[in-house]
Amino acid sequence: MSVHYTLNLRVFWPLVTGLCTALVCLYHVLRGSGGARTEPPEGADGGFPLLKVAVLLLLGYILLRCRHAVRQRFLPGSPRLGGHSAFSPRHLREPSLDILLESYYEHEVRLSPHVLGHSKAHVSRIVGELVRAGRARGSPGPIPGGALALAFRGDFIQVGSAYEQHKIRRPDGFDVLVPLRLPPLVALEPRSLGAEPALAPAFHGCFVCALKAPPGASGGHWLRDCKAFADGFCVDVRGRRHLSAPLVLRWFQSHLQRSLATVRYSLEGRCRVSLTPGGLEQPPTLHVLPCRTDYGCCRLSMAVRLIPAVHLGDSVFLVAPPPPPSPVGPLSELPGGLRADALWGVNTARQEQKLLSWLQERAPPGACYLKCLQLLKALRDLGARGLDPTAATQWGRILSSYVLKTVLLAALLRQGAPAQGWDEAHLGERLEELVQFLRDCLLRRRTLFHCVLGPGGAAAEVGPLPKVLREATPVDLLATFDRQARELAAARLLSTWRRLPQLLRAYGGPRYLARCPPPRNQRPQVFPEDEP
Repeated sequence: MSVHYTLNLRVFWPLVTGLCTALVCLYHVLRGSGGARTEPPEGADGGFPLLKVAVLLLLGYILLRCRHAVRQRFLPGSPRLGGHSAFSPRHLREPSLDILLESYYEHEVRLSPHVLGHSKAHVSRIVGELVRAGRARGSPGPIPGGALALAFRGDFIQVGSAYEQHKIRRPDGFDVLVPLRLPPLVALEPRSLGAEPALAPAFHGCFVCALKAPPGASGGHWLRDCKAFADGFCVDVRGRRHLSAPLVLRWFQSHLQRSLATVRYSLEGRCRVSLTPGGLEQPPTLHVLPCRTDYGCCRLSMAVRLIPAVHLGDSVFLVAPPPPPSPVGPLSELPGGLRADALWGVNTARQEQKLLSWLQERAPPGACYLKCLQLLKALRDLGARGLDPTAATQWGRILSSYVLKTVLLAALLRQGAPAQGWDEAHLGERLEELVQFLRDCLLRRRTLFHCVLGPGGAAAEVGPLPKVLREATPVDLLATFDRQARELAAARLLSTWRRLPQLLRAYGGPRYLARCPPPRNQRPQVFPEDEP
């Protein structure tokens, strides 16, 4: 549910006028039933202040409608594409598109900072109590041999668009990393799969993590001591034991359920919480529902993805890999003796937050690049209207929020830092450049590499990275999709951009700006905010 503190003037002014008229009528009824009527002194007011206020409000309402009628008279009914390319600067400099973009942003895209701040604080308190309870519970018990099982490290890390100031529409979905602590006798040896030639492109961004003895441990004793841990959380790959993401997820979900039972009673006065398991592929989701006794100003139902994370170093974490965006064959038949249950994804959210902060520090005051990213996401959502569910899902995967954020970062890093021209007056032009850059990436005129992984990443701006990430093969985020899917997405992106003024009028903001209502029984397609 999207929450905005905006005033619908089309309803407000008639309502106020009608209320004042009713008060005037009530005043006359009460005055007439009083019996004696006294004449007002000569030169005094006749006693109709409410009637005058009502007339003034009615005049204000009429002037407001006339103002919007005049503005609507000069808004073109369609984009002026005749004789111009789809990316014509003249088209973007039309005041009508600027007005429509601003109106759509204020009424449909921008989140209330007040509501978003309350939501983040509420999530922080609840997840903090849950994680502390999980750490206090510890492991299920000592494993024979002296090694301990996994455990909560005791902290949590808030990631995603809500904490990078570019979330849109709904302040009710959040991502939280929950770091896990490995047993002291266990160390990891991560390896990137980007250089595996036989693997499908969908797996080039994955890692595998073999177990190894920590410094100073004896090989024979170490194997015997960590055997119970390896049997519970690892699988065999090419003769070595590798940490398994599905087995870790299974333990994490059961441990969360036990921890939630511990804190549920203490949370009853503030909210109702429940946990939805994600199976062996997806992290669990914590649902937070407001209770009936909660009279706060922001009573929202929220969903919080709790993502188990294994720390690699320098604020880089291993997480369960996302499902492949397209069919790649049976996962149990990966080449080279690899196993799908040994694959891990990498989370560099902290580095991306540092990169956005680094760009913001060097940006001129009032830079609008985050606003451009929000409007690019809104453009993606508008382009999904009218598609069947299968096509809409494919469209959302190709133009995921992570891909759109990477497009913005790649465009900014090419300039070194946000240069002049990223102010509000050039919002439409910068949005056009991002759309054109994304179209070129989809048509393979450019590659869209991960902004942190590999030698070409932004390591200098985000600080030190683990060696395995610095030496990883660069990952093209769009290489997973075949040529036909990319061309179809590029064509629809271009079509959506050409029809942008009509779409903004039909689906945007106050209905007195719209000439044609949206089709009935058509729900907007909304895509996950932070999943790559």
